[in-house]
Amino acid sequence: MSTSRPLKRLPALVAAWLFGVGCFVAFAQSPMQQKVIIDTDIGDDIDDAFAVGLALSSSELKVLGITSAWGDTELRSRLLDRLLCETGRSDIPVSTGIKTAGKAAFSQAVWAKAGELHTHGDAVDFLLDQIRKNPRDITLIAIAPLTNIGAAIDRDPETFKKLKRVVLMGGSVWRGYDEFGMAAARAPEPEYNIASDPAAARKLLKSGVPVYMMPLDSTQLKLDEVKRAMLSTLSTPLTDSLQVLTAEWQLTTHQTTPTMFDVVAVAYALNPELCPATPLHIEVDSSGLTREGPGTANVQVCLNSDSDRFFQFLMPRLLDQKMHGNASCVGP
Repeated sequence: MSTSRPLKRLPALVAAWLFGVGCFVAFAQSPMQQKVIIDTDIGDDIDDAFAVGLALSSSELKVLGITSAWGDTELRSRLLDRLLCETGRSDIPVSTGIKTAGKAAFSQAVWAKAGELHTHGDAVDFLLDQIRKNPRDITLIAIAPLTNIGAAIDRDPETFKKLKRVVLMGGSVWRGYDEFGMAAARAPEPEYNIASDPAAARKLLKSGVPVYMMPLDSTQLKLDEVKRAMLSTLSTPLTDSLQVLTAEWQLTTHQTTPTMFDVVAVAYALNPELCPATPLHIEVDSSGLTREGPGTANVQVCLNSDSDRFFQFLMPRLLDQKMHGNASCVGP
């Protein structure tokens, strides 16, 4: 195949890339860790696993906990348990969110079910409790349908308002889905995370918490064959896990190239310059369409991103982390 020669040069390319951006990454790291909670529907599409992987690879973040959202949330929590165990981060608590009727196939169920069984707390209780302990100091990275978040607002809106901010992957403002990277953008359309629970999205926009939205306009960045092959140039607990999860996703969904939707939200939390945001007034209709309209801005929206710059940020972190997994993370 025409790609065989470039792939043979991957070890040298990886070394050059890590050397070239190493100074930038070191400079970008802040001495003050940013406290975050990640709300994720990991297990359907593969981008959630990469988003969690980026967070675990970034010393600037103190991950207070991860909450599972939407669909089979108990199995999602089990997948998170195994991923955290494999990467030596079982110190991060996992809480289970509100179970719903899922609309997508749980593509990574085999890997998840092989993990050990643990008990979990309630995601909504965990989120509100952490906000009370860390008022105005937590960034909530929301990369799932917003059901847990809507429930937290309903349960205690005054506490929820004490979040520092929400960084959200969701919405479609000027551009719809673009599976094949076509030059002509499709018209805006309901995006999955928002359309799954439009009422919760409306509650979030009215909550009084600063919201930073990463919509389809800026998140459809493809992890192509060369970048995927870079993960196989070394073996770490994280890269091994991501490769197996990607293979399982590919086999189940019959898709080949992952799109890094959710990873953009984590990258933005780490470095907002990767996806400059514009203040807009956004309304969510009953179908989940996020419409730009007149009025005071209620969201900061990233409408465009630089794919090359994004992957120059992402790949060294995934490849240069020094994680040490546990001896066994597989259940009986």
